[in-house]
Amino acid sequence: MTLAKARRSTGAADQREVGRRQVLETIRAAGSIARIDIAKAAGSSPATVTAITSELLAAGLIEECDAVPIQDAKRGRPRVALRIRGAAHRVAGVKVSHHAVSTVITDFEGQEIVAREMRLPENRMAPDRLCDEILRAVGEACAEAGLNVAALSGIGIGIAGLVDASRNFVYWSSSLRERNVDLGSMLEARVACPVFLDNDANLVAKAEHLFGEGRNLDNFIVITIEHGVGMGIVLDGHIYRGARGCGAEFGHTKVQLEGALCQCGQRGCLEAYVGDYALLREANLNSETDHKDLASLFAAAARGEGIARSILDRAGRMFAMGLANIVNVFDPPLIILSGAQLNYDFLYSDKVIDEMKRWIVQVDAPIPQVKVHGWGDLMWAKGATAYAIEEVSNLTVKELAADAG
Repeated sequence: MTLAKARRSTGAADQREVGRRQVLETIRAAGSIARIDIAKAAGSSPATVTAITSELLAAGLIEECDAVPIQDAKRGRPRVALRIRGAAHRVAGVKVSHHAVSTVITDFEGQEIVAREMRLPENRMAPDRLCDEILRAVGEACAEAGLNVAALSGIGIGIAGLVDASRNFVYWSSSLRERNVDLGSMLEARVACPVFLDNDANLVAKAEHLFGEGRNLDNFIVITIEHGVGMGIVLDGHIYRGARGCGAEFGHTKVQLEGALCQCGQRGCLEAYVGDYALLREANLNSETDHKDLASLFAAAARGEGIARSILDRAGRMFAMGLANIVNVFDPPLIILSGAQLNYDFLYSDKVIDEMKRWIVQVDAPIPQVKVHGWGDLMWAKGATAYAIEEVSNLTVKELAADAG
């Protein structure tokens, strides 16, 4: 059975499938681990773990670490650790930004093979054209790595907008000229492997959870500020997406009744005051200076130009209000700020954080920590590879279950 066929299979996972997935996740989280320690971590019997790891070894998904023995003092002989077998699969992770497609290819263990960026000819394009550009970027990355695209077991893609990850369906994206696009199916029709689509901020949250500031936390929130404003929510160790896949749209929460026009088509969204397009739009409408980018706007503010400073001050106040709302709704232990705009401190200055503190519910306990972690686009793409690895792992386990049945 192929991974694509496994993806289309339906029905509740049986207990063996759940057990295989849990063992695989335990090994991946540990890096290398002995069977007896897998049993303790997973809450399973040693006999069950031995049977499952034998299946995973036979399938080539894990391997023994003969060079890293673990001494069993009670039995006086070494215990051999197990680890994910990197060569089992190759996956690609793609971040579609407003100006470029960033691609990272890794092995099944998550080790990077190649990373590259490709400029986009347009900021917004028709679905067919965007598919062409995404697959061109993946193809060029594979060529650089000496791989054929057919060697990939999965492609994870992060894109800004309203995305139903369960259906690979894009309700709306600032990268697309059309709404309600079955982008995943369009891409899968052109490649031989499954495609996994999600909101890009969710994939930053996944990356933070696996190897970033949220490594040791099961609950935290990531807010991304670039062309638009996004949010990824990790609850009990899992990404929260909402019933329609449209949860965590922080940028489209309303901060002003009948306010500024947002690129989503509605008015008064936070993004319409904080996103880079919104800042430049406001500056160029009210200033004699033609600001081509944020650097120009910030330089004008640094020179003391009143309009530039007032635009950034208003954005900071709006963002502080949004942060306070997040704290009042979720009360997370940590909020991580990420994105290109964090090259500038106007959204996380002491003034903004103090204003956030003023608007949150006051109790005699420390407020949530706010950290800045500036990921580049390639690191966002690495979050997409993490998503692809997770989904390929699930499909592989389904395949094992089907073969065993």
